[in-house]
Amino acid sequence: MSTLGPLTRSAAFMTALLCSFLFVSSASAQGSSRSAAELMDAVMWNREPIGGAFSLTDQTGKTRTDADFRGKLLLIYFGFTYCPDICPTDLQAISLAMDQLGADAEKVQPLFITLDPERDTVEHLAQYVPLFHPRLIGLSGSLSDVANAADAYRVFYKRIKTGDKPDDYTVDHTAFIYLVDRDGKYLGFFPPGTDAPRLVEMIRPHLTGKPER
Repeated sequence: MSTLGPLTRSAAFMTALLCSFLFVSSASAQGSSRSAAELMDAVMWNREPIGGAFSLTDQTGKTRTDADFRGKLLLIYFGFTYCPDICPTDLQAISLAMDQLGADAEKVQPLFITLDPERDTVEHLAQYVPLFHPRLIGLSGSLSDVANAADAYRVFYKRIKTGDKPDDYTVDHTAFIYLVDRDGKYLGFFPPGTDAPRLVEMIRPHLTGKPER
């Protein structure tokens, strides 16, 4: 399945627009090589395979690959720590969902993959991710490693300058929450703004082996 539950594709499209200004031209080296419209189309209409291998560094400095998380459901979120509103809101929803899952939360691993690795260093992630949930793992890496992970999940992102200084920029990006099964297979996505009860509702069937159709 490509979407989770009765979420309409049109609703998912509109909420995705909240996190992407739809710069339809190709991005620079510090961003996607494909347009936001093309990548969102691939995700929402299941036109291309979603997901794949990655190798990144967590907030403790340890190299982590997708294979490290086999046996757990994954909630994967791409964003950046300087994001003013959407990223914190969605990470908070993921954190609340983990709390609401109770003991079942041990079967779920939330991952936050930065799209801004130059500012979101290991040290910075070590300060940021504990603000949300103790089980949340933050992942960063080289520009190419982050780009490979983003490409695998068809994530659009682009650096947008906001001033003259090197750090005067934001990152325009799509903001889906991806659900991946215990074997690393992509199951579907939640659009931005999905609340914790809805996340829990859709996650639980996959924990029991009886996913909702």
